[in-house]
Amino acid sequence: MTVSSIVESLRLVFTLVGRQFALYKSYWRWEAVWTLYTLANALAVGFLGRGIEPVTGAAVDQQKFITYLMIGSLVWGYIAGLFWEVASTVSWERWEGTIEYTFMAPVPRVIHLVGICVWAMIYGVARTAILLVGISLFFHLDLGQASLWAAVGVLAASTFAFVGVAMMVAVMPLFSPEKGSQMIGIVEAVLLMLSGVYYPISVLPGWMQVLAKVSPATYTLQGMRTALGVGEMADLAVMIVVLLLQGAILVPLGALVFRIAETHAKRTGKLARAG
Repeated sequence: MTVSSIVESLRLVFTLVGRQFALYKSYWRWEAVWTLYTLANALAVGFLGRGIEPVTGAAVDQQKFITYLMIGSLVWGYIAGLFWEVASTVSWERWEGTIEYTFMAPVPRVIHLVGICVWAMIYGVARTAILLVGISLFFHLDLGQASLWAAVGVLAASTFAFVGVAMMVAVMPLFSPEKGSQMIGIVEAVLLMLSGVYYPISVLPGWMQVLAKVSPATYTLQGMRTALGVGEMADLAVMIVVLLLQGAILVPLGALVFRIAETHAKRTGKLARAG
C-alpha cells in the first residue's frame, strides 16, 4: 500500500467514526437511559454481594466479593457494548433506512467495518468510565494490587476476538430482517452464562466448562481479574496470547462471513428495509 492509500483509508475510517458519533448524538437521551439501565444492573449485582452475609449468616470477605462482582460488571459492560455496537451494524442501517445506500457506497467493506469497530471501542471505553464513576459512588473497589497497564493489555487483546464474533452475528438481520437482530441478544446471553462474569467457571457443569474455554470472554475476565489482583489468578501472558490467537482467527473469519452474507443479500434483494 502507498502512503496516499493509507492516508485515504484512515480518512474514511474516521469519517465513519464521525458518522456514528453524529447518529448517537441525535439519540443521546436514549443512550443516557441505556447507560443508566446498565448502571442499575451493575449496582444490583453489587448489592447482591453486600447482601450475601445477611442472607446466608456466614462470614465472608464482603469487600473482595463485591470487587470481584463489580470487575465482572465493568468488563462485561465493555465487552457487551463493543459486541452490540458491531453486531448491530446491519440492524441500525436497516432501522435508519440507509442500508442500501451504505452497502452500495464506494467504500471497501473492510474499511466500513473498521470504522464501526473504532467507534465501538471509543464509545465502549467512555461508557465504561461513566459506569466506573457511578459504581464508585456506591461501592469501594479494592484495587490496591492492580496493574493498570496489564489490564489495558488484556482489554486491548480481547477486542479483536469480540469484533470477529460480532461481525458473524451481524449478518443475521440480512437473512431474517424480522427476527435476525434477536440473535445478538441470544449470543450475548450465552457468553454471559459461560464466561464467568459473576462466578468462576469451575462452578459450571463439566460440559459447560469445556464450552467456556472456547469463549474469549472467559480469558478476558480471568486476565482482567489477574491484572487487578482479584479472584482466581491466571498466567497473564497466556491469557493475552490466547486472546490474540482467537482474534487472529475470528476477525478474518468474521469478515469472510460478512462478505458472503452481503453478497447473498444483494443477489436475493434482501437489503431492502422491508426484507
